[in-house]
Amino acid sequence: MWIPTEHEKYGVVIASFRGTVPFGLSLEIGDTVQILEKCDGWYRGFALKNPNIKGIFPSSYVHLKNACVKNKGQFEMVIPTEDSVITEMTSTLRDWGTMWKQLYVRNEGDLFHRLWHIMNEILDLRRQVLVGHLTHDRMKDVKRHITARLDWGNEQLGLDLVPRKEYAMVDPEDISITELYRLMEHRHRKKDTPVQASSHHLFVQMKSLMCSNLGEELEVIFSLFDSKENRPISERFFLRLNRNGLPKAPEKPERHCSLFMDLGSSELRKDIYITVHIIRIGRMGAGEKKNACSVQYRRPFGCAVLSIADLLTGETKDDLVLKVYMCNTESEWYQIHENIIKKLNARYNLTGSNAGLAVSLQLLHGDIEQIRREYSSVFSHGVSITRKLGFSNIIMPGEMRNDLYITIERGEFEKGGKSVARNVEVTMFIVDSSGQTLKDFISFGAGEPPASEYHSFVLYHNNSPRWSELLKLPIPVDKFRGAHIRFEFRHCSTKEKGEKKLFGFSFVPLMQEDGRTLPDGTHELIVHKCEENTNLQDTTRYLKLPFSKGIFLGNNNQAMKATKESFWITSFLCSTKLTQNGDMLDLLKWRTHPDKITGCLSKLKEIDGSEIVKFLQDTLDTLFGILDENSQKYGSKVFDSLVHIINLLQDSKFHHFKPVMDTYIESHFAGALAYRDLIKVLKWYVDRITEAERQEHIQEVLKAQEYIFKYIVQSRRLFSLATGGQNEEEFRCCIQELLMSVRFFLSQESKGSGALSQSQAVFLSSFPAVYSELLKLFDVREVANLVQDTLGSLPTIMHVDDSLQAIKLQCISKTVESQLYTNPDSRYILLPVVLHHLHIHLQEQKDLIMCARILSNVFCLIKKNSSEKSVLEEIDVIVTSLLDILLRTILEITSRPQPSSSALRLQFQDVTGEFVACLLSLLRQMTDRHYQQLLDSFNTKEELRDFLLQIFTVFRILIRPEMFPKDWTVMRLVANNVIITTVLYLSDALRKNFLNENFDYKIWDSYFYLAVIFINQLCLQLEMFTPSKKKKVLEKYGDMRVTMGCEIFSMWQNLGEHKLHFIPALIGPFLEVTLIPQPDLRNVMIPIFHDMMDWEQRRSGNFKQVEAKLIDKLDSLMSEGKGDETYRELFNSIIPLFGPYPSLLKKIERETWRESGVSLIATVTRLMERLLDYRDCMKMGEVDGKKIGCTVSLLNFYKTELNKEEMYIRYIHKLYDLHLKAQNFTEAAYTLLLYDELLEWSDRPLREFLTYPMQTEWQRKEHLHLTIIQNFDRGKCWENGIILCRKIAEQYESYYDYRNLSKMRMMEASLYDKIMDQQRLEPEFFRVGFYGKKFPFFLRNKEFVCRGHDYERLEAFQQRMLTEFPHAIAMQHANQPDETIFQAEAQYLQIYAVTPIPESQEVLQREGVPDNIKSFYKVNHIWKFRYDRPFHKGTKDKENEFKSLWVERTSLYLVQSLPGISRWFEVEKREVVEMSPLENAIEVLENKNQQLKTLISQCQTRQMQNINPLTMCLNGVIDAAVNGGVSRYQEAFFVKEYILSHPEDGEKIARLRELMLEQAQILEFSLAVHEKFVPQDMRPLHKKLVDQFFVMKSSLGIQEFSACMQASPVHFPNGSPRVCRNSAPASMSPDGTRVIPRRSPLSYPAVNRYSSSSLSSQASAEVSNITGQSESSDEVFNMQPSPSTSSLSSTHSASPNVTSSAPSSARASPLLSDKHKHSRENSCLSPRERPCSAIYPTPGEPSQRMLFNHIGDGALPRSDPNLSAPDKAMNPTPSSWSLDSGKEAKNMSDSGKLISPPVPPRPTQTASPARHTTTVSPSPAGRSPLKSSVQSFTPSPVEYHSPGLTSNSPVLSGSYSSGISSLSRCSMSETSGFENQGNEPATPAPAPGYSAPEEPARKESKTPPPYSVFERTLRRPVPLPHSLSIPAAAEPPALPPKPLAARAGHLENGTRRTEPGPRPRPLPRKVSQL
Repeated sequence: MWIPTEHEKYGVVIASFRGTVPFGLSLEIGDTVQILEKCDGWYRGFALKNPNIKGIFPSSYVHLKNACVKNKGQFEMVIPTEDSVITEMTSTLRDWGTMWKQLYVRNEGDLFHRLWHIMNEILDLRRQVLVGHLTHDRMKDVKRHITARLDWGNEQLGLDLVPRKEYAMVDPEDISITELYRLMEHRHRKKDTPVQASSHHLFVQMKSLMCSNLGEELEVIFSLFDSKENRPISERFFLRLNRNGLPKAPEKPERHCSLFMDLGSSELRKDIYITVHIIRIGRMGAGEKKNACSVQYRRPFGCAVLSIADLLTGETKDDLVLKVYMCNTESEWYQIHENIIKKLNARYNLTGSNAGLAVSLQLLHGDIEQIRREYSSVFSHGVSITRKLGFSNIIMPGEMRNDLYITIERGEFEKGGKSVARNVEVTMFIVDSSGQTLKDFISFGAGEPPASEYHSFVLYHNNSPRWSELLKLPIPVDKFRGAHIRFEFRHCSTKEKGEKKLFGFSFVPLMQEDGRTLPDGTHELIVHKCEENTNLQDTTRYLKLPFSKGIFLGNNNQAMKATKESFWITSFLCSTKLTQNGDMLDLLKWRTHPDKITGCLSKLKEIDGSEIVKFLQDTLDTLFGILDENSQKYGSKVFDSLVHIINLLQDSKFHHFKPVMDTYIESHFAGALAYRDLIKVLKWYVDRITEAERQEHIQEVLKAQEYIFKYIVQSRRLFSLATGGQNEEEFRCCIQELLMSVRFFLSQESKGSGALSQSQAVFLSSFPAVYSELLKLFDVREVANLVQDTLGSLPTIMHVDDSLQAIKLQCISKTVESQLYTNPDSRYILLPVVLHHLHIHLQEQKDLIMCARILSNVFCLIKKNSSEKSVLEEIDVIVTSLLDILLRTILEITSRPQPSSSALRLQFQDVTGEFVACLLSLLRQMTDRHYQQLLDSFNTKEELRDFLLQIFTVFRILIRPEMFPKDWTVMRLVANNVIITTVLYLSDALRKNFLNENFDYKIWDSYFYLAVIFINQLCLQLEMFTPSKKKKVLEKYGDMRVTMGCEIFSMWQNLGEHKLHFIPALIGPFLEVTLIPQPDLRNVMIPIFHDMMDWEQRRSGNFKQVEAKLIDKLDSLMSEGKGDETYRELFNSIIPLFGPYPSLLKKIERETWRESGVSLIATVTRLMERLLDYRDCMKMGEVDGKKIGCTVSLLNFYKTELNKEEMYIRYIHKLYDLHLKAQNFTEAAYTLLLYDELLEWSDRPLREFLTYPMQTEWQRKEHLHLTIIQNFDRGKCWENGIILCRKIAEQYESYYDYRNLSKMRMMEASLYDKIMDQQRLEPEFFRVGFYGKKFPFFLRNKEFVCRGHDYERLEAFQQRMLTEFPHAIAMQHANQPDETIFQAEAQYLQIYAVTPIPESQEVLQREGVPDNIKSFYKVNHIWKFRYDRPFHKGTKDKENEFKSLWVERTSLYLVQSLPGISRWFEVEKREVVEMSPLENAIEVLENKNQQLKTLISQCQTRQMQNINPLTMCLNGVIDAAVNGGVSRYQEAFFVKEYILSHPEDGEKIARLRELMLEQAQILEFSLAVHEKFVPQDMRPLHKKLVDQFFVMKSSLGIQEFSACMQASPVHFPNGSPRVCRNSAPASMSPDGTRVIPRRSPLSYPAVNRYSSSSLSSQASAEVSNITGQSESSDEVFNMQPSPSTSSLSSTHSASPNVTSSAPSSARASPLLSDKHKHSRENSCLSPRERPCSAIYPTPGEPSQRMLFNHIGDGALPRSDPNLSAPDKAMNPTPSSWSLDSGKEAKNMSDSGKLISPPVPPRPTQTASPARHTTTVSPSPAGRSPLKSSVQSFTPSPVEYHSPGLTSNSPVLSGSYSSGISSLSRCSMSETSGFENQGNEPATPAPAPGYSAPEEPARKESKTPPPYSVFERTLRRPVPLPHSLSIPAAAEPPALPPKPLAARAGHLENGTRRTEPGPRPRPLPRKVSQL
């Protein structure tokens, strides 16, 4: 049977239980369980981590623990009774465990490992606590360590600060809030600002002396030296080294290191030095022979110094190596360290052996006990202690010292009959009174045991030696009397025997006859001469002799004169037992000289304090003895002496002697009658205060009043004990009278000097210390009344001395902190006077820090749950007196600006926090009765209103995040609990007093605003908490947000019709509340939201205001970073909620309401999608395309869908700022143009907006124009700038503002200059597809075209995109993705390059227009882009791939032209057409022919710097035999089968034949030109080319160009090329093509022998294999890298070499053959980076033979900079596959775009050669190095190339082949729509730049072959451009019908392109006042 448990309530699971039995509870090891019932070895209960699931488990699996039970019964709560530190540790470690694993996941390895160590340490410490074997002190120590580690871990993990008291967690409910605040503050400060240690220690460890020639033992002496005062400040640390320079006793580590103790903070400065003196022990001369003398001497070796400031920079433990110096003359050894410090280089130099001293130095901070704990390892090995000289800064009672420091200074000796000076050694002994030498009392320094005698070092040949050696003599006190020190002087011979001869001695007694010791200071001692054999053991023989020259009397003058030799020592005594002061001795022996008492008492003040405290007890006994002897005579003197001693103990140096005096008073003081005299004298002084002129002495007396009262009270107690309590009443009267005098003196106001107020301040500062003494004799109430009267007598006028006011508050503070105030009886008496003074100060806003402290202490004593009557009364008093002033104070201090200095800011925060804690404490203590009394106390509604507004405002301040540090969650929760409780009390008053006719909008608004920000607080968002923390909060406070939400709902319902006042103002705040993911709160708030919409609908019949407010609020919320994905879901969930509330909708038609509501919500949802994306993007650090794209998306939404003009303009400027930051100056200009277009040239005034001042519309538009022009200038978009210059110039002209007009014209001119003078880079364009659901909404499953940065190629662009989208996967093909990719929960990027197709052809086709101008039109205002993809249709002929090789040409149309307000725009429409193999072949040949013509033209007009490009091109065409060259086309298209099967291609076949013959003509002419310009070293190559050309002609069957061929006047300047007369048209017949051998000269060689890098290099094939492309020769010569517009599927046609064998795009199109799988890996590389084989398969197979010939093709300049892409696309033959024909130039102005700048009219006639040459820019220097106009080969299917000009197209064709390629670089048909538009003669462009290898395409499509047989008779030299020009009269040949005539015709009709949808509508021109 299950029985409820009595004692078994709580346990820990010690083995995991699966819970497999019925009703079993699954448990993990370590879980804690609460037990409810038991039955036969089983328990029933639940795990505390999941209390909802109950079950049974075996009792043996659980270890029971003691626990106490609260709320016994169904809802009982079990609390373990273990140590609270253990409980905290357990729960904290559980929380950490989860977070610790997350650290690993987030790759925060460092913190992961550190936390792991800390957790292990805590577990270890926990074990120690649980075992329970620790002593009390050790337990405290362990708990301190545990809490320190818990706090560290919590801080690192961002967890909350835990308030603790004596290492245990504090329940905030059990203590007052002020105390809680102090605990938090204490822990916070401890964490933030480590307390500066006042005591410091220097740890020194000697490692070694590094020196090349030691060989002798050494002594090393460390000490600290003050260079400011030129004296040592520490004892010495003495160390002996062996001959190798290492410490001598390695087994005794304490000898190697020392701790220099008790350095004050003032001694850590740069003029304190560590000095190291090194003495060698050996022969007199360092270089003497070893056998010269066996006696060893101490001799100077070297010195090193180091400033202690060098150690302050870091706590380094690394060894330091100090340089060792030696003085130049030995006599200066005594001051060598000073010379080194002063850098007197002339007096010292490095020791000859260049020695270095290796030491380890470390500064330790804190008191010595702390150091012992923290550096236990140092002390466990042993370390010697080196003290400071003399007493430390603080003398501790009980410290026993008796150290005499002797410094051997110097001596003056005679030669002693020798020719040279002596080598003097001093030996010192201590001799006691019996004549015996004292053993082991001479200390050379710490680290060395004391010795019995001392030998000084020897200075060579020096009769005036100076030693300055410091020794310590720790002689016991009992041996001091009668002892003396003897110094013996010996001459050290350097002869072989090396003997030491005694020649004199000195002595000095340690104590004088009268008991005084040897006085401190320098003593000149007499040197008594003696012989070597003199016996000095008998001390009586010399002690009678005079010892010092300073104490000779008249009798001894003769003796003094006789002694010329002297010896100086300095002595300094540091003793707690002996004194050198005669006055002190006289006072202590006062009974022997009664007549001297008055003098002795007077001299007491002159005696040094350290002497008095040494003999404190004796001195006090003496004073009270004298008082007892004759109080009448000496009473006043003794009182003054007592005051002097008491005040002496106030000094920090002697502060620690106060306990000694306390002990004396308690245990040794025996003056039972002294109290009378003390009271009498004290009262006499107090009475004299107001009259006295000088107050100093009186102030001294008042300062000592605490101890005077202690003596009075103790004396009275002794008297009472002795007499049984006699004269009690008399004593009380005396005290009363004394305090009456005090009250009188306190009530006096200071007039004049302020001396009186100083005395009052002195009294007040020490008065509270008297309370505890008075309590020993009087009742608590009596003392309280005395104190109240005394404090009440203080003047309350605030204009008195400020310092006195501060002291007054300090006195009140000490009173509140005193024992007297803790008693409730006395507290009730004292509280009113305390509150009175506080009120005055708070009203004046003075001394706020002290007021806060006092108030905190007042509340600390009032516990939360103390409901005693006394406490309730106290609260009454405080509420009445202080609540109002407290609220005002908080408002005042929080509205002040925060101080700038960090120290002041901390103080400011402390004060604010303390006042807030006081207010919260007070409110928490208030009961219903208090609130009722408070509300009743207001006489009028205005007063109540002001109070409510004030308290609501204060609450709003308390809720601010900055009110408390971020980890003070405990404090915030307590504050919120108090606030919500108070608000619940006050909302009732609001309802009763301010509704209906008394409705007050301001106070209700304040209330709702407070409620909303309360709910939105971060610290109340429980969803963000850990489960354990959330559980604790809910248990203690519940969900306060829901409570407040219910209160809002209740108050809202009470409003009735007044609700309209809050619509739409409260929509935003309430919306914010609905966004909190708390279901209960939403359920409460959403009806309010609907209610508001209902009232708005009733009032105005629509939602306009609601919508506006909603959108504004959403925007601001998002920009603050609020919200998440659930926002969208929430709004979608609101839509159905219009249904469930029919009660709200009864008055209106349901459908109308629903439609408008749903429409609003749908709009808002769409806006939120964009806002969420915007918010997420803005979190990124750097400006990237995502941010810009997101802003563009949002901006367009505001413009088109919402028509929110102000928002639209704001986002225009946000976008503008982003562009500027990213240096997209052109885009920035276009962006700002959007705002400019909203403005007109009017004088309408505009308000201040964003960064714009208040100004007229004209001024703002002018400012915008100038800014836009500046940005167009910086973005090198000068043509657009010119248009704006003209517009603004028109305005200036219309206003006759000629000054500005002039400037504007000059600016316009400068822009024209820049167009002509500066080089511009043509950017690349890339198509990017964003596929997958993980992309932001504005990118998802869309494709864009992006304008690349300068010099940015495909690889760099792709890398940039992958960086912006780090989770994206790059797709390796150019095919359209399928639906699975669209719907995937991932991010896919598809990137390839595309070619721009300019719309405007006028400038590009016009001859003579410089390249600088054309370059703008090629890449600006582009709507259309193109890329080509080769593929095989039908069966693939392995012998000849050209038969089946088709090209898929894709055209992309954008929603806006590039460049624009963004670097990328979405693709609006795509069109795909296919080109047949024949059309492809025609295009390739046309391109190659055009390229050759351009090169000839450049060569003749001297635009080329060298002839290499032409050579390469010729070589490529003539020598190209890889795939059979032209013969492949003959095989494919001229055979009978093809002609019969494709009858519609007849014209095209004829055209192909024409092009072949034309190519032969051009080649012949090219060779003629080449011969003229070829350099000598390339003649052999030229000859070879000529030979091969004839072979090629014969293979084509061309003997002589046929005369019957259509005439076409071609002008050869140097005569017509040599041609045969017989034409052989038959040879071009399909049959004829069969005859052509496979390896004919026209066919391409298998290997490209002439690569671009070197014409003669046979290794070029290898080069091309490595690079994957070859650069044009001129690029190589000019060392300019050629740009590569590479991409998998750029709009360029694929060239034959790739397509022939690798039909798919070289960029890893899926059509690539499997054989070349590596090409797939290389697919996203640019041709530059990718191995050649990635583009060209190996040439082994026949199908691949053709590839290599095209590598040379890259050597050509790739595109004519003079031509725009469409020029190149102009096809002289009409083509059915033109995508673009018939397009009209788009008028850019219709949608706010710039119109292309008009081009000035040019003469229609052909430009003269001279003119062409003037426009030549022969040097490429102007081009930037990465974007040379000579573009290199890029075998991408995407690249776009000019139709009529090919050559350089970087498409897949790579060599200067005959141009036969399966894929043309560019479509020949691109502009077929323009072909027949005009009959005027075309004007061929002269191709003005060596880098422009192509000639603009002729406008007319029907072009006869440029070379004709008739031309051979023309001998007139004409420039090539004319020779290539087409005369107007030329009759065009008939053209075959177009396969897609209907399509072309449609395009020709002028429709540019179909518009996919309505354009974004422009904003109505109402600019409000923006």
